[in-house]
Parts: sequence; structure tokens; C-alpha cells
Amino acid sequence: MVTIDELKFDERGLIPAIVADAWSKKVLTLAYMNKESLRISMEKQLTCFWSRSRQELWLKGETSGNYQHIVSITADCDRDALLVMVEPDGPACHKGTFSCFTEEAFQSDERHEFTIDGLMDLLNGRKQQLPEGSYTTYLFQKGIDKILKKVGEETTEVIIAAKAEDKKETIYEIADLAYHVMVLMTEQGITLEDVRRELASRHVIDHKVKQEKMT
Repeated sequence: MVTIDELKFDERGLIPAIVADAWSKKVLTLAYMNKESLRISMEKQLTCFWSRSRQELWLKGETSGNYQHIVSITADCDRDALLVMVEPDGPACHKGTFSCFTEEAFQSDERHEFTIDGLMDLLNGRKQQLPEGSYTTYLFQKGIDKILKKVGEETTEVIIAAKAEDKKETIYEIADLAYHVMVLMTEQGITLEDVRRELASRHVIDHKVKQEKMT
């Protein structure tokens, strides 16, 4: 475990802190900490930074209510930068966006970023706009019974592929199943955050059970 005194602060006594959402892993902001703000962050388990413009300590959320609850703080290999994983109460940016990183500067024509959260956003957009010619639109228009039927069919396809020990086909069918489950989630207003929290709670329970069995 790295101590504060072992970290490398710059000539101004500051260290950059990259803040990311603990659930989605999306980068929220880049700020700076000094030793005092880092100690406060650890004690309160809330992000506290040093404002370079105002030259004062800044507890994120103290004014806006958008606190960032710290899950972990990790130093890089040189110990001169921090990665702070948080559970945010609201937007990270003063402009009201979830992340401060919204101004795209470059996008490759050949490589495209994919995230589960991005796919969920796309599905929510399809449900609201119902664009013509979209398979997702078709599912939403047909309703819950059609969506559930597809979930059942894709589940069967996963079982068949896995039973045949066909890894490539199993991956393909799992992807199909995941998509249709996410359509179901969108239809019923279930978010990825809901599922992440449920899985996290089960992980804690499972960890405790394992400990009890070992003692």
C-alpha cells in the first residue's frame, strides 16, 4: 500500500488525479490534488482537489451536491499520477455533462469505440425515436411478448452452441442474447447501473460466504 509521503508531487506540490466512474469506467475529469486535499479525500471518502485558479481546496459537490464517493485511489508506476475510482452523485462537469471529456478532437475512420453503456444509450434512443427500418424499432413496436420470445430463442441457441463445444458460435449467440436482454431492460426501464449494483451486492455476499466456509 503506497503512502501519501511516497507519492511524487510536482514543484507546486500537486499531483494529477484522473477521476473515473467505478461502474462504467468512463473518465469523468482530470483535476489536481496536494497532500492536504488527498488526506481529506481519504478521510471523507469524497474527492477533494486543489483549485489552481482559485488557489484553494475544493471539495467536489460541496456547492452543486454532485459529490464523488471514492471507491479506490491507485498510483501509477512512477507514483506521480493518481487514478481515482468513484461513484458520482451527479455530473462531473460544471457544464452539467456526466464527463468533462465531451469535445471530440479526432475519430479514426477504421477503429470505433464500443462500450456496453454506449449500446444502452443507442437502444434508449431507438425506443424514444423509433426510426423506420430498425430491427430494434421492430422489437419495441411488437412489445414485451415478442422481446421475451426472442430472449428465449437466443437462450436456447446459446445452450445448443455451448453443448456442441463450438466456442465461436457460442460467442456469437451470447452476443445475440446480450443484445436482446438489453432490449428487454430498455423496455422495462432497467438500467445497467441497476444490474451492476445487484451484481456488486452478490459479489460481497459470495465473498462473505467463502470466508465463513474457510474459518
